[in-house]
Amino acid sequence: MSQLIHPTAIVDSRAEIGSDVTIGPYCCIGPDVVIGDDCELQSHVVITGHTRLGSANRIFPFASIGQIPQDLKYKGENSQTIIGSGNQIRENVTINSGTSGGGMVTSIGDNNLLMAYTHVAHDCHLGSRIVLANCATLAGHVEVADQAIIGGLTAIQQFVRIGRLAMIGGMSGVTKDVPPFCLLAGGYRAGLSGLNMVGLKRHGFTLERVGRLKEVYRLLLQDVGRREERLLEAEALIPEDDEDALAMLEFIRTAKRGLSMHARDSE
Repeated sequence: MSQLIHPTAIVDSRAEIGSDVTIGPYCCIGPDVVIGDDCELQSHVVITGHTRLGSANRIFPFASIGQIPQDLKYKGENSQTIIGSGNQIRENVTINSGTSGGGMVTSIGDNNLLMAYTHVAHDCHLGSRIVLANCATLAGHVEVADQAIIGGLTAIQQFVRIGRLAMIGGMSGVTKDVPPFCLLAGGYRAGLSGLNMVGLKRHGFTLERVGRLKEVYRLLLQDVGRREERLLEAEALIPEDDEDALAMLEFIRTAKRGLSMHARDSE
């Protein structure tokens, strides 16, 4: 098992380090850390707490992973930070561990790009192939599904959910759930401005699939009226085999913090 650990790095003897791992100058690795094969820590990276990284992660200078949550209710519990494989974690990114009030785990999937200065707070759960642009900030208990893109300088409030393939413009203040496949324009408490058509096209969505998503969007996020009635109307339009439209419908049905709705001035 080969490892390249710079002599100035401080790696606790109890940490588990995989093969072909590079740990650069002045990195600090705690005793309960597990780092998978082929990871690269460039320099000045701090990984502490009960933190587990998969393979082939690339972590840039001054990132801090696994520190205790910024939550005054935290009382020293052995909460965890679990990160998958193939992620790029850029300069000055901070990722905090979980709390007893949120399941004790902060988790991040595979092949994500967390740009410089992004923050992932306690008990957040991120899927895979997500992009967080510079200075995006996730408060506690936020959920971000696969392939979402969150613009720079965006702040997302506690317990908000961001659906799959959603795109959020820069400098947004997000206080309500953003449904899958939708586009949220930049600005404080901005409204939706339609589907994320560029993202859907890039991921091979057919015109038929997009058409049904547009109908769900119109009925549930744009039209006025009683939501219960609109949900029934949308259900009647969706075939049983259309997993995307059904997932969008279920996301909207299960919203607990309210939904980001279509902005009237975006029409």
